[in-house]
Amino acid sequence: MSALAEVRRWVAGGARLGVAVAAGVNAASAPALLEAMDLARREVEGAGDALQRLLDSPGVTDVVVHAGKLWVDRGGGVHEVDIDLGPEQAVRALAVRLAALAGVRLDDSSPIVDGVLPSGVRLHAVVPPVAADGTSISLRPLRPGDFSFDELTRLGMCDAGTGQVLRELVRRRANAVVAGSTGSGKTTLLAALLGLVGNEERIVCIEEAAELRPVHPHVVHLQQRAANVQGRGEVPLAELVRAAMRMRPDRIVLGEARGAEVRQMLTALNTGHGGSWFTLHANSAEDVPARLASLSGLAPGELALHGNAALDAVVYVRREGSARWVSQIAAVEGRDAMRCIPVVTRAQPDQRAAGVETGLERWSGSSP
Repeated sequence: MSALAEVRRWVAGGARLGVAVAAGVNAASAPALLEAMDLARREVEGAGDALQRLLDSPGVTDVVVHAGKLWVDRGGGVHEVDIDLGPEQAVRALAVRLAALAGVRLDDSSPIVDGVLPSGVRLHAVVPPVAADGTSISLRPLRPGDFSFDELTRLGMCDAGTGQVLRELVRRRANAVVAGSTGSGKTTLLAALLGLVGNEERIVCIEEAAELRPVHPHVVHLQQRAANVQGRGEVPLAELVRAAMRMRPDRIVLGEARGAEVRQMLTALNTGHGGSWFTLHANSAEDVPARLASLSGLAPGELALHGNAALDAVVYVRREGSARWVSQIAAVEGRDAMRCIPVVTRAQPDQRAAGVETGLERWSGSSP
């Protein structure tokens, strides 16, 4: 039996990784033992030696496997990497192992899974025949807490004017949506904004996977749970929103709105939970009402009634290549239909935002 197989055997028996390595590896020196420990961490608790090294690399935002090939996104789009993962059978076995690490089942009867690995990497995997070209694996390291709001401003996510308006939205306890495309930085921005919340406030975060890690002393994390093999035990996001309302929250934060939890979140924001936020996939701030309507199932008039009372602003984050920036801050208006009217706009990351004075007058009652 190989040393790594021995380590796996010890871990399967309930031993901690460090104990398993010490028992299963005949290391002649402390450096050799540390090297064995690193390899075991990548192979036993992570995505495997090659993939985990990529995931641990600074700047890597996504690692994806498709049809036996490997791509990496370092912030500027995906690029193929010359690493041989073996035949389809080996890639599928890797996906099944990762799903097991995340505590979910991946097989012909459950061919699509989401989960979080012990190393803190978010997993999405699909196996054939649903994935027609071969097993597909998407891995995303969870690093949203790496940046403070000041650091994001220095990196260009906001200019001084946009940053001032966002600070006012947090300070005045506005309810807002952070919208944008995949990988645009919605979660990163939201985590940084939550870091501006006063230490005396209690934040309850609700997510599919615990990605939001704001630098704040009082954050409660609620994470949805999928049904087990018998189809029982599911705890959906909508139920967690209802639970959060009873947990004495100062702010309720929904990591990402994707379905029925939108209706529940709008209800929560209409019952006195000011200063709450959630993220949403959308192509622009103006598209947010249509997205909310499709997810919640509310008719336009109902959405206007609930949405206009619940929401104050929409913050739209744009991505082009490696650049990510807040391009719109819109006001929520409308009687018969919900509308998002851009107030602060910044078309390009090297431009100053327009409409800052109007935004400050609207959301803080004062101009700069």
